[in-house]
Amino acid sequence: MNYLAMGLDPSLIFKAMGMTADPWQHDVLLSRERQILLNCCRQSGKSKVTSVIALHSALYNPNSLVLLLSPGQRQSGEIFRKIIDANNAIGRPIKATYETQLKMELNNGSRIICLPGKEETIRCYSPTLLVIDEASRVPDDLYRSVRPMLAVSQGRLIALSTPFGQRGWFHDEWEGTGPWHKVKVTWKDCPRISPEFIDEERRALGDNWVQQEYECLFTALEGLVYPDFANAFVDIYNPPQFGKPVGGIDWGWRNPFAAIWGIIDHDDVLWIQDERYLRETPLHEHVKALPKGTIWYADPAGRTEIEEFRVAGHNIRKGNNDIRLGIAAVTARLRTGRLRINPHRCPNLAAEGKLYRYPSQQERVIVGENPIDDNNHALGALRYLMSRLDARFLGRLRKLAISDGPIEAEPTDEQIEDTQKSVFNVRPKLDITDPNLWTSLN
Repeated sequence: MNYLAMGLDPSLIFKAMGMTADPWQHDVLLSRERQILLNCCRQSGKSKVTSVIALHSALYNPNSLVLLLSPGQRQSGEIFRKIIDANNAIGRPIKATYETQLKMELNNGSRIICLPGKEETIRCYSPTLLVIDEASRVPDDLYRSVRPMLAVSQGRLIALSTPFGQRGWFHDEWEGTGPWHKVKVTWKDCPRISPEFIDEERRALGDNWVQQEYECLFTALEGLVYPDFANAFVDIYNPPQFGKPVGGIDWGWRNPFAAIWGIIDHDDVLWIQDERYLRETPLHEHVKALPKGTIWYADPAGRTEIEEFRVAGHNIRKGNNDIRLGIAAVTARLRTGRLRINPHRCPNLAAEGKLYRYPSQQERVIVGENPIDDNNHALGALRYLMSRLDARFLGRLRKLAISDGPIEAEPTDEQIEDTQKSVFNVRPKLDITDPNLWTSLN
């Protein structure tokens, strides 16, 4: 591949990867606009085109700094992996002097760095290109804290996302009159998405979901507890071979007995692969049907049920029944991409996720602030499971004494590491330079 030609036409990087840029991608690659908003549907190729722009900027602008920001560091790591793939495809024309899973330094002085979505850790940079992925889910205060980084460098800012309701800075900038170059890409602009697929999505998930995820409309999904629950669905379900089997149980008779189970892998990703969801079924049948060798976390109110499972040889423990903290744990895993669900094997869990909602203003007078309980069985089992997997994260939230309403927070890297240690019994590596390992003889 001709290095000079790629400098003039970045779409040649697509060609090197065996792909052809869509017309809108080609236009964005050639754009020199300083601020770009990409309001794009799911699977349209927005991350791919942005990764090519980021790589091109680092290669052809010596000593440049490219920052990749998203709600969670793992998400920015996804774009970084696409950058690595593109760089490999064109033969790595400039040698990397340093490279990890989150950072690359090139021999021309350029750097590409993935950032965590935490305001206190990202104030010291002056980038030539700032990429904000999943921008509609990046909090307003974080957005306000990163904009001043461009004041001195006069760098470019590219924000890419699907909509997330009529809220937040991404919605406000899209609807506003600021100096943004706005690009809207619906499923009709993506030749890889068929009308038949959209029809099935509409049938399965409803008009509002299709309007938001595939037609790029800022549809208000008022009241949903998990408006982005379907982001965890994996059509090609391919969990890792190694992990610890875990599951959650919500007891029921007239209300359904609900159990969900899967594995948690060494990257702290929870893969939910199956469910049991039955009404008016004797407990001994559930005891026989559920897999042994799984660590179960159940509704602590079912003392008798828990004891019967233990007598039958199941490893079962009490979960935490704090609804608000459980919702916070599920939301944190959704936002950081650490929850994967097989919707074909877990249809009831998938259905509850798009129906579970907070009460309307009129309903609150009668039922209070907690979500409506009608669709809270498989989701309850999921919360009981997460209440133990993410116990340290929930412990931090419990100390915050937040007022009534949904809790929105994400686990720190340290808390994720704590989860991995507690689940897999991982011991810290010994370091001979650690002074805590030595005792002074003086």
